[in-house]
Amino acid sequence: MSAATTASNSGEDATAADEFKLGAVIITMGNRPAELAALIDSVLAQEGPAVELAVVSQGVPMPPVPAGVRTVELPENLGIPGGRNVGIELFGPNGRDVDAVLFLDDDGSLPRTDSARLLREAFTADPELGIVSFRIADPQTGHTQRRHVPRLRASDPLKSSRVTTFLGGASAVRSTVFEQAGQLPAEFFYAHEETDLAWRALDAGWSIDYRADIVLHHPTTSPARHAAYFHNVARNRVWLARRNLPAPLVPLYLCTWILLTLVRRPSGEAWKAWREGFREGWRTPAAERRPMRWRTVWRLTRLGRPPVI
Repeated sequence: MSAATTASNSGEDATAADEFKLGAVIITMGNRPAELAALIDSVLAQEGPAVELAVVSQGVPMPPVPAGVRTVELPENLGIPGGRNVGIELFGPNGRDVDAVLFLDDDGSLPRTDSARLLREAFTADPELGIVSFRIADPQTGHTQRRHVPRLRASDPLKSSRVTTFLGGASAVRSTVFEQAGQLPAEFFYAHEETDLAWRALDAGWSIDYRADIVLHHPTTSPARHAAYFHNVARNRVWLARRNLPAPLVPLYLCTWILLTLVRRPSGEAWKAWREGFREGWRTPAAERRPMRWRTVWRLTRLGRPPVI
């Protein structure tokens, strides 16, 4: 290939990437106005075409936001997946007014100005790429928690790879994924909603990438800080299995997680909440059951995370 042809193709790729439209959804409880403003500023500072912004306030008045930001005030807190689904719809049905939707935690920020460009290039270079998971790093230390690397081999957070799930508050999802696989499961309220969407996206033929070079700064926290964490984790784990796994894998998956939970030795109160959530997961409807194909089970296994772990 000649240098002229290479330059021509490079120009075509750049044009295609610039034409790829991004929208960003931020949900807020109104209790982090300074952090929200900093996050919005970091999105507006991105190189290239502007990223469309949508802010969803969950049961609280809308904090001050710049002109041109799409907003909606919900009368109540719909939970993380429910609020993000509302945000998706601010970009048209299933977000079709844009090509991909970013989900960003309202206490995070994008420290680099090339994140949007890297996302555009990634999506346009790989038509089968459906979801990109960012690296979450503490703004003070630069440290990435192991739980924020969405794969089993998580010792090197600076290594990018294909993965089987993604980080909900630091991600981008191609809008076509919502049309083919559905949106986030609103009934989950909090916990495992990303894995539910990830499994359905993989079953529809999409790929998921963890990109270490696309970073969201976020303070180091523990998910257990939320009062309902242990209850929701257990309940949603059961719903996740009942909704998505072939019948023979449901007991294997849940037994594995019972054992892992016991090994982690939760406190008495945490174990009680976990048991109550687990029972609720069996007693209550898990919404539509769409078990993944065995081909997808094998695909997850080849990617290093068979759906029993």
